[in-house]
Amino acid sequence: MKFPGQRKSKHYFPVSARDPLLQADPAELVTTSPVVGIDQTMVDIEAKVDDAFIERYGLSRGHSLVIEDDVAEALYQELVQKKLISDQFAGGTIGNTLHNYSVLADDRSVLLGVMCGNITVGDYAYRYLCNTSSKVDLNCLQGVNGSIGRCYTLIGDNGERTFAISPGAMNQLHPDNIPEAVIAEASALVLTSYLVRAKEGEPMPQATMKAIEYAKKHQVPVVLTLGTRHVIAENPAFWRDFLHEHISIVAMNEDEACELTGESDPLLAADMALQWVDLVLCTAGPAGLYMAGYSDEDVLRRTNLPLLPGAIAEFNQYEFSRAMRYQDCTRPVKVFSHIAPYMGGPEKIMNTNGAGDGALAAVLHDISANNYHRQKVPNSAKHTQSFLTYSSLAQVCKYANRVSYQVLNQHSPRLSRGLPEREDSLEEAYWDR
Repeated sequence: MKFPGQRKSKHYFPVSARDPLLQADPAELVTTSPVVGIDQTMVDIEAKVDDAFIERYGLSRGHSLVIEDDVAEALYQELVQKKLISDQFAGGTIGNTLHNYSVLADDRSVLLGVMCGNITVGDYAYRYLCNTSSKVDLNCLQGVNGSIGRCYTLIGDNGERTFAISPGAMNQLHPDNIPEAVIAEASALVLTSYLVRAKEGEPMPQATMKAIEYAKKHQVPVVLTLGTRHVIAENPAFWRDFLHEHISIVAMNEDEACELTGESDPLLAADMALQWVDLVLCTAGPAGLYMAGYSDEDVLRRTNLPLLPGAIAEFNQYEFSRAMRYQDCTRPVKVFSHIAPYMGGPEKIMNTNGAGDGALAAVLHDISANNYHRQKVPNSAKHTQSFLTYSSLAQVCKYANRVSYQVLNQHSPRLSRGLPEREDSLEEAYWDR
């Protein structure tokens, strides 16, 4: 596993067989704990078409419509025959997060969901596999007779975009295909709010609840990303109860946070969310990124950075503390951190889709590294308490912020490579926290 973020050597922990004091007995070799996620497997298909094409399939120019499977298949076959497709990208918020995690950590993650039982070279399902890191374990996917989700972006003669969405069989994951053994060894189980919303008779919500049941049984943190504000706005009370009962870590943007809590200030929204969860990641666009969590009073560490004003006065005073689950604290204290956009943000934002998923991937990397280090060096001073993260909240913020910037600065929501080994734009002291 690669170390999360970028540190000076004194922060480095051994991940290769170099230190004779840390050599394990071959019979007791430590393996990393994968991050496991459930997703509605989907491919984004982009094509340039004329207006007649849009009218022929009954689409509304410039709008988004859900289409039936037979229409989606006929549309796809025409695009292929006429060679109109310009790009086919693997999509899905959890798929993106797991891919980015595996690229950053150079380590295994496990994706649960469905995949076409029959795949043809060059088709959308094939492209999904090609655009997913080889470190993402796809062996637990459930085969289906039919298509995975497809989202068509059809670009008209005048550049106007029309969207056609075909869910296919993406919600057909059955509870029997949730492997308890895989979840039991995980660092985290990652979900999205979309998974508990499905048509009557679709098994995805039941499969999701089965996975949550296994995670809680084996004390694996459950992570939920809120999806979009519209999903949360439908029933905020339901989601508050859901978080309180099932979720350890929530990831959201400022709009979703407002719908969930009623607070337009991201800091106050993150503070309120701590009523229900142990750790909060809240991206706030041009305002940067907030994190909120708990740490025990005995292990609080004060920041040496300027104290920040806000709705909570000097809220970042303990941001050098490491996050803990509330249940593991003897005397829990709320801790907060904030960071402005890296380098002021990109000069030109290429893509806003996936920036939050990138930030979450960084947080998951830090959590997974903590589990790995605990197994590798169990008597380390780093593990005097049951910490959730390896790094301080301030450090995790920096790492998440940097990954988010990388996604904003490219067209794809999926990283093609890890972060650069050296940041010419940063002083060494930036990571020395």
